[in-house]
Amino acid sequence: MAQSFEYFVIFAEMRTGSNFLEENVNSYPGLKCWGEVFNPAFIGKSGQKEMLGVTMQAREARPTVLLDKMRQETKGLSGFRFFHDHDPRILTHVLNDPKCAKIILTRNPLESYVSRKIASVTGQWRLGDLKDAKSAKVTFNRREFQEMLDELKAFQIFLQRQLQMTGQTAFYINYADIQDIEVLNGLARFLGVTQERNKTTQKTKVQNPSRLEDKVLNYAEMVSDLSSIDHFNLSDTPNFEPRRKPAVPTYVASVKTPVLYMPVRGGPEASVAEWMSALDQVTPDALLREFTQKTLRQWKRQNKGHRSFTVISHPVQRLHRVFCDYILNISGKTYGEIRETLRSTYKLPLPVAAPDENYTREQHREAFLKFAKFVQGNLNGQTSVRVDGTWASQSEVIKGFAEFSLPDVVVREDRLADDLAYLADALGVTPPAVVAEPEDTPFALADIYDGEVEEAVKAAYQRDYMTFGFKPWG
Repeated sequence: MAQSFEYFVIFAEMRTGSNFLEENVNSYPGLKCWGEVFNPAFIGKSGQKEMLGVTMQAREARPTVLLDKMRQETKGLSGFRFFHDHDPRILTHVLNDPKCAKIILTRNPLESYVSRKIASVTGQWRLGDLKDAKSAKVTFNRREFQEMLDELKAFQIFLQRQLQMTGQTAFYINYADIQDIEVLNGLARFLGVTQERNKTTQKTKVQNPSRLEDKVLNYAEMVSDLSSIDHFNLSDTPNFEPRRKPAVPTYVASVKTPVLYMPVRGGPEASVAEWMSALDQVTPDALLREFTQKTLRQWKRQNKGHRSFTVISHPVQRLHRVFCDYILNISGKTYGEIRETLRSTYKLPLPVAAPDENYTREQHREAFLKFAKFVQGNLNGQTSVRVDGTWASQSEVIKGFAEFSLPDVVVREDRLADDLAYLADALGVTPPAVVAEPEDTPFALADIYDGEVEEAVKAAYQRDYMTFGFKPWG
């Protein structure tokens, strides 16, 4: 059954054929595309500052006023073209409105780039007749193209995700398709128009139909530069790990000094708590905890000049600490059900109870290696066990912080004393000594560490190694 739309938007970019598509959409009865009505520099078309009685000032104050006016003035479906740098407020509005039909026009980005460069040189952004055609050869700039490509890809990914999240679909059409009347008739049917046309309108002409080789001065250099662009994301590290929330209740603040600790679980939390309590000469139990977003905002308002920080640890060091503290039942933090699942399903050689004198170093190393393998699968969504915050990727945890606020400083555990001293200096206080984190038991990491351990953890945390530049531990 055809979907009933009330208006439409054409998502496009400069030099993708959007003028030609707009003309052809307007040739169908009951469809009216009003141009780039939310372009920050004009309304509808270049140089126009008012449309349908709505000024740019009125549009700026409330963009939906113009959208409503367009719909009132159109007998049928009204629509507009939207580029990635147009008013983001209307973008949010239409993406969340299932009554708005989404049309996504794409073109080979290299063709768009070269076409844009030529138009910039000639000043001709639209061609009505061959006799008026202007041509030029342009120089390819790798950095300029890469920036345009990154911007375009980011917007396309954003559109796709928003449509997926809201359960909507779009009509995708390529630059080459806009000359195909059968495809255009299909687009019209998508918008609810049953009348078909026999040919396309040809008011707007293709401006630069020649080969790229004939349009680019440094063509050979361009081909060489493009070979270094990763078209297929070969260097990308797949990330199937679920997004994390800010975990505000785990944040810790000092009593007097305006400093806030945003823990990455599995880090040196005890050492940091001791340092923070020493700042105010109180016990760690006196530190402020169990924040909500509301109470944390209040704390921030009441503590002018506050600083926030987090601490990242080497993945091998962090995962071993988590293994000892949470899996081996050393410190009472055990995850009983997960521990039993690891024993029975993933065959970790863990003792039924806490390790005793019979638990060997070899057994510990084997269990840790298997735990690292489990974590690798767990982060990739291959297990039924939740991704726990104690072993979640540090990069993903810090991304989660951004939903509320990012830390001012990211401290590294191997530089804990120096980095915390820098933080104390920024706060204008004398830094206390840093107490070392308790050593892992029943075996220290150094007792079992080797290249195999490093590689097992690196396989699980490739993104953290890449993001933070970790070298082998030790």
